[in-house]
Amino acid sequence: MAEPTDEKRRHGEEEEDDDEEEADDSGYKTVKDAVLFAIDVSDSMLKRPPPSDDKKADRDSPTSAALKCAYQLMQQRIISHPKDMMGILLFGTQDTKFDEVNSGDQSYPHCYLISDLDVPEASDVKRLRSLVEDEEEAAKLLVPAKQDVTMANLLFCANQIFTTKAPNFSSRRLFLVTDNDNPAADKGAKDNAITRARDLYDLGVIIELFPISKPGVGFDRAKFYDDLVYSASPSDPDAPAPVSSATKVSSSGDGISLLQSLISSINSKAAPRRALFSLPLELGPDLRIGVKGYVIIKRQAAVKSCYVWMGGEDGEKKQLAVVNTTPMTDDSARAVEKVDLVKAYTFGGEAVTFPPEQMKLIRQCFGDPTIRIIGFKPISMLPIWANTKTPTFIYPSEADFIGSTRVFSALQQTLLKDKKMALVWYIARKNAGPVIAALVPGVERLGEGGEQVMPPGMWLIPLPFADDIRDYPDISLVKTTDDLTDLMRNVVQQLQLPKAIYDPSRYPNPGLQWFYRILQALALEEDMPEKLEDKTLPKYRQIDKRSGEFVVEWGQALENEHALRLQNRSNAAALKRESATDKLSGPLPKRIKTERGATPAGGEDEAISDEMMLVYHKKGTVTKLTMDKLKRYLSSKGLETKGKKADLVQRAEEYVAEKMDS
Repeated sequence: MAEPTDEKRRHGEEEEDDDEEEADDSGYKTVKDAVLFAIDVSDSMLKRPPPSDDKKADRDSPTSAALKCAYQLMQQRIISHPKDMMGILLFGTQDTKFDEVNSGDQSYPHCYLISDLDVPEASDVKRLRSLVEDEEEAAKLLVPAKQDVTMANLLFCANQIFTTKAPNFSSRRLFLVTDNDNPAADKGAKDNAITRARDLYDLGVIIELFPISKPGVGFDRAKFYDDLVYSASPSDPDAPAPVSSATKVSSSGDGISLLQSLISSINSKAAPRRALFSLPLELGPDLRIGVKGYVIIKRQAAVKSCYVWMGGEDGEKKQLAVVNTTPMTDDSARAVEKVDLVKAYTFGGEAVTFPPEQMKLIRQCFGDPTIRIIGFKPISMLPIWANTKTPTFIYPSEADFIGSTRVFSALQQTLLKDKKMALVWYIARKNAGPVIAALVPGVERLGEGGEQVMPPGMWLIPLPFADDIRDYPDISLVKTTDDLTDLMRNVVQQLQLPKAIYDPSRYPNPGLQWFYRILQALALEEDMPEKLEDKTLPKYRQIDKRSGEFVVEWGQALENEHALRLQNRSNAAALKRESATDKLSGPLPKRIKTERGATPAGGEDEAISDEMMLVYHKKGTVTKLTMDKLKRYLSSKGLETKGKKADLVQRAEEYVAEKMDS
């Protein structure tokens, strides 16, 4: 969804408007994210899968896989989201470590806090890396306790961590990784756990469950966690994504890696879902429903969100640099106060200033932010080239208008059935310009396991204005032949992707990977990498093995076709020259006697022939001939030689053109 930077930028624009209505307390909360991993350490979680010859089989125990997943996520966040908090808590260990957040005499036995909930530093990453890579150190720590840890005690421990370390965060989540589907020994323990879970939800903490199935047993959520983990609500933009009923099994030989499945599941929930906007959708006069917009598709780029002080010669550690911006004058370098700043637009090379009252009227002249339907058109009338900007996915919201979900669903299903789209008047936010957009219905997509990949909704596609469309360049197209098309079809059929589907997750951006790898080496004081694995490079050997013969056959056919076309073009040019010569053929012109010292029209000793005049006519260089040459040529044809040079040129060209047409 939308990144936190978009939310901050939107809040910043709203704060610039002095006359805007006062926001509620939630608007002043930071939009940073706080994630606490809670990983179960038990005998079953520490059990490695049996060995297997399958390269894709699991090698790690569920606890080790969860630690590696947390390590990868910490590596990503320390670079891409340097202000987000992350912590790692083990429960069920023999040792106990909770002194950093201990409150009074309250104790949390068998809970070991590896990394406190805070902004990750290089030392935290190094410590977690040593725990992941060093099996001896991991074996000393990952010792299961003889007594079980109650779920109520664990949730109360997480409550204390979030309350102490991230009290005002708008996004706080608990990632629970376990294979125990019924941790409550009796009904009283279950009720206590449910009470602690409600306390977390009242605090604004979302519990994300990552269940791990035992071989041959599975994970039954109905025993305990259906009452503990709340399901997502369509009206809550920060609610967790729906949890699939299908769970991955940690067993060898099935071709499913537990680590990869955990990374995929956690990455899908690593960023909280924040709405880009919340606007009314006007279907007609006095008929409005509430919708929220989300950015689903966004170009991934290197995030340069802050400056880092690398430290001087005295060995200071790396710290985030604080940037302060102060407007200064050009002449005296005096600091300019905010009241002295005047906003202006450049028009005609001059700065046209406006007082704040007029600026507010200019920004609000198009009305309040809204999405207003102004008509309907068939989807076939929306060309592919009209999609020039990032579309926004909209979903109903019951926060402002009760019944929005039902009306939205009826509109979406009707548009799908009739294959139509809606044209809308769209103003995204306050002070934004209006846009004409297409509201296109989207169908629900399900994964292989039946989980929902894309919910049913509608896409808001901004349409370009007339001055946004450029003219097509003039391109001379060369059409192929049916034989070449048939041969190329064989090549394409041999080079199709598996299941004819492009999976972008299998091809990471090599430029971004190299950028983050360099940053990681600098932050963790590692050796600089020399080479990066680029999965976008073609597999030349496999391509040659599959379609090498077909490519050579197509190349030979292309050379033959090219040679045949050149020969046909040469023959056509020869026939055209012969035809032009035949049209100008006739009695040879008589040699004109010239006076002593005169030069013939065609050169020093002969007049201009019809063939030469034809060449001059085609090249448009008849006007470059001298008056004497033009008169001699016209005289040889029995034409009038009196008049200006323009008259002589016109007579000569008319004669040549008439000769060609005859």
